[in-house]
Amino acid sequence: MSARYQVTGATAVEISASIESGIRTAALPPGAALPPVRALAAELAVSPATVARAYRELRQRGLVATAGRHGTRVRPRPPVAAHRSALRPPPVTGVRDLSAGEPDPGLLPPLGPHLAALAADVGPPVSYSAAGVLPELAEAARARLAADGVPAGDLTVTGGALDGIERLLGAHLRPGDAVAVEDPGWANLLDLVAALGLRPVGVPVDEEGPVVAGVAAALAAGARALIVTSRAQNPTGAAVSAARAGALRDLLAGRPDLLLIEDDHAAELARVPLHPLAGATPSWAFLRSASKPYGPDLRLAVLVGDETTVARVAGRARVGAGWVSTVLQRLVLALWRDPTVAELVERAADSYDRRREALLAALAERGLSGHGRSGINVWLPVPDETSAVTALRDAGWSVAPGALYRIAGPPGLRVTVSPLTDADIAPLADALAHAAHPAGPARFTA
Repeated sequence: MSARYQVTGATAVEISASIESGIRTAALPPGAALPPVRALAAELAVSPATVARAYRELRQRGLVATAGRHGTRVRPRPPVAAHRSALRPPPVTGVRDLSAGEPDPGLLPPLGPHLAALAADVGPPVSYSAAGVLPELAEAARARLAADGVPAGDLTVTGGALDGIERLLGAHLRPGDAVAVEDPGWANLLDLVAALGLRPVGVPVDEEGPVVAGVAAALAAGARALIVTSRAQNPTGAAVSAARAGALRDLLAGRPDLLLIEDDHAAELARVPLHPLAGATPSWAFLRSASKPYGPDLRLAVLVGDETTVARVAGRARVGAGWVSTVLQRLVLALWRDPTVAELVERAADSYDRRREALLAALAERGLSGHGRSGINVWLPVPDETSAVTALRDAGWSVAPGALYRIAGPPGLRVTVSPLTDADIAPLADALAHAAHPAGPARFTA
């Protein structure tokens, strides 16, 4: 724990509020260790049970995590809004940032012409009673999904993929329920699961997606939901193959108690075929967002699924946020319909593939086994994340430590390729080779 921050309080509520304040002000930064229960109890002159209750409340809200012998620590991204100065450290002069996981801004379609066209074609104001999913957007979305083999189902839209996943989990599960998630997997999803008070059960991942034996083990451990990334898995770049999809469908058949969620966030940017699991269980949902191909600010995802699942999500939205802006829906629809935008997305997909494959080849030449079958990231197993991240920063590169994405898997680094130029590949590969020892077999977990 930070030496300059003193936890205070005489009750569990006061103690947890004090720790939350430290997190909010960055006096307790991500990864900071909290005192052992008995040590803090003695310091505050309260019972160990009082401190344990405070820690449990913070853990259930996803602010802290218990890591066995490592004690209780602040989560990498706890769900509490920090002061602006603590949200993200300032860029370091001379260090290239390959940690963000964002698309190349230069390859995103310009929104100005479409916004101008929408402004010139403004219809009557949308009323509360008439708002919802635009029929023309739903029709276009169904056609695009059908072209990729996603089965027909009920449809709604959400404010992005993570918003859809949150609504799905909230509608089907309760705090304490187990959720099977990829390990390593999407850091934002792991943070969301913690914030909802759910229990993550890690599923190992290889190049073809979630390992069948790992999914079976998670189901045996009581998982009530399974979340799978179809393609461009974050952080490994894995993509579910036809063979893996078939094996998982066989495993999931006859599981009426399981909610299956698929996230196809890369959508048109993924150049590998889609092999959906949708419909393998009675309760299922398939999500495809607009953010990666068209821009992170386009907070819209199409969600298709069985009637009950979609009705729960749409019903919960109706009593909360209400609906996704019809202006945003019309903008996304216009982008879908524009052939010049489709050509730009194709060029972006080609560019990401070229950069990713060039980096993987350069790593292989230097004896390193990187992974990245699809998407905008490369995953590199390393013996020690801290020393590797430090060495890379000293060499002028900032990458994401694998601890943000792991539950029980071995260490690694996530490198985002979207900021790279052709001239960057060799020096980056040299820096990675100096920061890490050659990795073992092509498997992301032990």
